[in-house]
Amino acid sequence: MQVRKQLRTGHGTIDRLQIGKGVCQGCIFSPCLFNLYAKYIMRNAGLEETQAGIKIARRNINNLRYADDTTVMAESKEELKSLFIKVKEENGKTGLKLNIQKAKIMASGLITSWKIDGETAETVSDFILGGSKITADGDCSHQIKRHSLEEKL
Repeated sequence: MQVRKQLRTGHGTIDRLQIGKGVCQGCIFSPCLFNLYAKYIMRNAGLEETQAGIKIARRNINNLRYADDTTVMAESKEELKSLFIKVKEENGKTGLKLNIQKAKIMASGLITSWKIDGETAETVSDFILGGSKITADGDCSHQIKRHSLEEKL
Protein backbone atom coordinates (compact mmCIF):
# COMPACT_ATOMS: atom_id res chain seq x y z
CA MET A 1 0.00 0.00 0.00
CA GLN A 2 1.42 3.36 -1.01
CA VAL A 3 0.46 6.61 0.75
CA ARG A 4 1.31 10.16 -0.28
CA LYS A 5 1.96 12.73 2.47
CA GLN A 6 2.92 16.38 2.46
CA LEU A 7 5.25 17.57 5.23
CA ARG A 8 5.10 21.01 6.77
CA THR A 9 8.28 22.45 8.32
CA GLY A 10 9.19 25.78 9.88
CA HIS A 11 10.29 26.90 6.40
CA GLY A 12 7.18 25.92 4.44
CA THR A 13 6.01 22.64 2.98
CA ILE A 14 7.85 19.80 1.31
CA ASP A 15 6.46 18.27 -1.88
CA ARG A 16 4.32 15.22 -1.43
CA LEU A 17 6.33 12.15 -0.46
CA GLN A 18 5.40 8.63 -1.36
CA ILE A 19 5.46 6.48 1.76
CA GLY A 20 5.46 2.71 1.54
CA LYS A 21 6.14 -0.29 3.68
CA GLY A 22 8.25 -0.02 6.82
CA VAL A 23 7.20 3.40 8.03
CA CYS A 24 6.29 3.70 11.72
CA GLN A 25 2.66 4.56 12.29
CA GLY A 26 0.62 5.59 15.29
CA CYS A 27 1.63 7.50 18.36
CA ILE A 28 5.37 8.23 18.57
CA PHE A 29 5.29 7.42 22.30
CA SER A 30 3.92 3.89 21.76
CA PRO A 31 7.34 2.23 21.22
CA CYS A 32 8.77 4.02 24.27
CA LEU A 33 5.86 2.99 26.47
CA PHE A 34 6.03 -0.58 25.19
CA ASN A 35 9.77 -0.76 25.92
CA LEU A 36 9.17 0.52 29.47
CA TYR A 37 6.50 -2.14 30.01
CA ALA A 38 8.69 -4.87 28.48
CA LYS A 39 11.66 -3.98 30.69
CA TYR A 40 9.41 -3.82 33.76
CA ILE A 41 7.87 -7.22 32.92
CA MET A 42 11.24 -8.90 32.32
CA ARG A 43 12.68 -7.47 35.54
CA ASN A 44 9.66 -8.51 37.64
CA ALA A 45 9.64 -11.96 36.02
CA GLY A 46 13.20 -12.34 37.34
CA LEU A 47 14.81 -12.69 33.92
CA GLU A 48 17.56 -10.18 34.76
CA GLU A 49 18.76 -12.18 37.79
CA THR A 50 18.13 -15.79 36.77
CA GLN A 51 20.89 -18.06 35.50
CA ALA A 52 18.47 -19.62 33.00
CA GLY A 53 19.24 -18.87 29.38
CA ILE A 54 22.11 -19.48 26.99
CA LYS A 55 25.74 -18.44 27.42
CA ILE A 56 27.18 -16.09 24.80
CA ALA A 57 30.65 -14.62 25.40
CA ARG A 58 30.48 -15.62 29.08
CA ARG A 59 27.21 -13.70 29.50
CA ASN A 60 23.86 -15.24 30.29
CA ILE A 61 21.24 -14.24 27.70
CA ASN A 62 17.63 -15.29 28.20
CA ASN A 63 15.69 -12.68 26.24
CA LEU A 64 16.12 -10.40 23.26
CA ARG A 65 13.67 -7.62 22.47
CA TYR A 66 13.22 -5.73 19.23
CA ALA A 67 10.24 -3.37 18.94
CA ASP A 68 7.25 -5.44 20.07
CA ASP A 69 8.94 -8.82 19.47
CA THR A 70 10.43 -10.69 22.41
CA THR A 71 12.57 -13.81 22.15
CA VAL A 72 12.98 -15.93 25.28
CA MET A 73 15.92 -18.38 25.23
CA ALA A 74 16.96 -21.31 27.40
CA GLU A 75 19.16 -24.42 27.38
CA SER A 76 16.30 -26.86 28.02
CA LYS A 77 12.60 -27.25 27.35
CA GLU A 78 11.85 -27.14 31.09
CA GLU A 79 13.91 -23.97 31.59
CA LEU A 80 12.21 -22.30 28.62
CA LYS A 81 8.76 -23.25 29.87
CA SER A 82 9.58 -21.83 33.32
CA LEU A 83 10.80 -18.50 31.84
CA PHE A 84 7.81 -18.30 29.52
CA ILE A 85 5.31 -18.87 32.36
CA LYS A 86 7.02 -16.19 34.50
CA VAL A 87 6.79 -13.69 31.62
CA LYS A 88 3.15 -14.64 30.98
CA GLU A 89 2.25 -14.16 34.66
CA GLU A 90 3.96 -10.75 34.82
CA ASN A 91 2.21 -9.71 31.60
CA GLY A 92 -1.11 -10.51 33.24
CA LYS A 93 -0.28 -8.39 36.29
CA THR A 94 0.21 -5.33 34.05
CA GLY A 95 -3.03 -5.94 32.16
CA LEU A 96 -1.27 -7.19 29.02
CA LYS A 97 -2.07 -10.59 27.55
CA LEU A 98 0.59 -12.85 26.11
CA ASN A 99 -0.98 -14.52 23.07
CA ILE A 100 0.21 -18.16 22.97
CA GLN A 101 -1.18 -18.56 19.43
CA LYS A 102 1.31 -15.93 18.25
CA ALA A 103 4.19 -17.57 20.12
CA LYS A 104 6.68 -19.67 18.15
CA ILE A 105 9.01 -22.29 19.59
CA MET A 106 12.36 -23.10 17.99
CA ALA A 107 14.84 -25.68 19.27
CA SER A 108 18.09 -27.13 18.06
CA GLY A 109 16.70 -30.54 19.08
CA LEU A 110 13.42 -32.16 18.15
CA ILE A 111 10.27 -30.66 19.66
CA THR A 112 7.07 -31.89 18.07
CA SER A 113 4.56 -29.92 20.11
CA TRP A 114 4.63 -27.50 22.98
CA LYS A 115 1.77 -26.60 25.31
CA ILE A 116 1.46 -23.86 27.90
CA ASP A 117 -1.69 -23.69 30.00
CA GLY A 118 -3.37 -26.10 27.58
CA GLU A 119 -2.62 -23.95 24.52
CA THR A 120 -0.31 -25.18 21.76
CA ALA A 121 2.49 -22.98 20.43
CA GLU A 122 3.73 -23.48 16.87
CA THR A 123 7.21 -24.98 16.40
CA VAL A 124 9.41 -23.40 13.71
CA SER A 125 12.86 -24.02 12.22
CA ASP A 126 13.65 -20.30 11.88
CA PHE A 127 12.36 -16.82 12.70
CA ILE A 128 13.17 -13.18 11.95
CA LEU A 129 14.35 -10.88 14.75
CA GLY A 130 15.32 -7.31 13.98
CA GLY A 131 15.55 -8.10 10.28
CA SER A 132 17.93 -11.04 10.78
CA LYS A 133 17.00 -14.65 10.18
CA ILE A 134 17.74 -16.95 13.13
CA THR A 135 17.78 -20.68 12.35
CA ALA A 136 17.65 -23.72 14.62
CA ASP A 137 20.81 -25.15 13.04
CA GLY A 138 22.75 -21.88 13.40
CA ASP A 139 23.30 -21.55 9.66
CA CYS A 140 24.03 -17.95 8.68
CA SER A 141 24.76 -18.43 4.96
CA HIS A 142 21.40 -16.84 4.06
CA GLN A 143 22.39 -13.69 6.00
CA ILE A 144 25.76 -13.52 4.24
CA LYS A 145 24.08 -13.89 0.84
CA ARG A 146 21.51 -11.24 1.71
CA HIS A 147 24.14 -8.73 2.82
CA SER A 148 26.23 -9.48 -0.29
CA LEU A 149 23.22 -8.74 -2.49
CA GLU A 150 22.52 -5.50 -0.60
CA GLU A 151 26.10 -4.34 -1.18
CA LYS A 152 25.73 -4.90 -4.93
CA LEU A 153 22.60 -2.73 -5.04
